[in-house]
Amino acid sequence: MTKKDAPPRWDRRMQQRLARGEAAALGELYDRFASLVHGLAHRVLGDERAADGITREVFTHVWEHPDAYDPKQGPLRTWVATLAHRLAVQRLRATEAAALARGGPGTAEELEDKVRHASVAARADYIVQSMPTPLRTALELAYFQRRDYRQTAVDLGVTEDEARRRLRLGLQLLSTAHDAAAPGAPPGYGGAA
Repeated sequence: MTKKDAPPRWDRRMQQRLARGEAAALGELYDRFASLVHGLAHRVLGDERAADGITREVFTHVWEHPDAYDPKQGPLRTWVATLAHRLAVQRLRATEAAALARGGPGTAEELEDKVRHASVAARADYIVQSMPTPLRTALELAYFQRRDYRQTAVDLGVTEDEARRRLRLGLQLLSTAHDAAAPGAPPGYGGAA
């Protein structure tokens, strides 16, 4: 692995601290990623209490299995987000399947469609949160404030070509939300579960 491919120092140090059982490391990790984990779980499950449960599960798993994270596979943020996504999708599938088994409305195909839609929405949220600020800002101007590329260029103080580039790159990143892999995850980190 070249120097350029090396994971950030913070990720490696955090994993080492967790492996040593440093409770302060878990607190620091929680402070940094709890809103990401909770947001992804809430986006999939649509339920505050269920998202709270997934958040606890994710950080419990990280605490109990810090060696499950492989820095060579990608950033710690991606691993934690992938874990949250996978657990939330599993919970949604189990909850909906149980309701279906009890004679609830819907079919197995509708259940899988609901899981697929929730999974894509969560991946899209993660992608937007993770993209570089200039791309995210350009997309937010275009989407929420209904700016075209010319207006976006003026608002951002960049050339029209730069505004078009940012919008195009942001949309290209966002279009990957439909991919089967988890949000931004390397192949080894699994898919939608």
